[in-house]
Amino acid sequence: MTDARCIEEPLTDIDHGQLASCLDASPLNPTLAEAHGMLCGVLCGDVADPVGLWIEQLLPSAEEAESPDPEDRAALRDVGETIEKQVRGPDLTFDLPMPQERAPLVERVTAVYDWVRGFLYAMGVLGISERDLGGEAQEAYRDFAELTKMDLESIEDGEENEQALMEITEFVRVAAMTIYEACAKIPKRKKTDA
Repeated sequence: MTDARCIEEPLTDIDHGQLASCLDASPLNPTLAEAHGMLCGVLCGDVADPVGLWIEQLLPSAEEAESPDPEDRAALRDVGETIEKQVRGPDLTFDLPMPQERAPLVERVTAVYDWVRGFLYAMGVLGISERDLGGEAQEAYRDFAELTKMDLESIEDGEENEQALMEITEFVRVAAMTIYEACAKIPKRKKTDA
């Protein structure tokens, strides 16, 4: 798993050590990028408390298991609300949490891969599929599914692959916003079936 403390923007106001601890406590054991993608996916739905749903996915309140630490839940709530403000801000913009540029290329590619997997996981939780979207959003969803088939072991350092990563990262960011905007047009009945 990528160490959450090596992640750069957009999570500068967040205690990465505490966040890493929260994510390690999750039965899903997601990377920071995957958890961020999950929340961005949940934000696409018509959910009264998207951050609460995200936390419940990460730290379920299972009766047979040890209850999650209330401090972990509170820390995740703070992180989730920060990310929600970025995504739903007036500029409709956000950045994927990425390892620092000096990190190996495969680590940075893996962060994008994990983010997309998290996003698609959340869409599944919401019951939103490719069929529910139209046009560019449907194509973006398909492209996300294709990105999850990426062979991470074949990634090699090089200027061409660095450029490809920059382009893919920007594509993922824009495609996620396209899906987010398209989900706002899905009839409420479908979005609340989750």
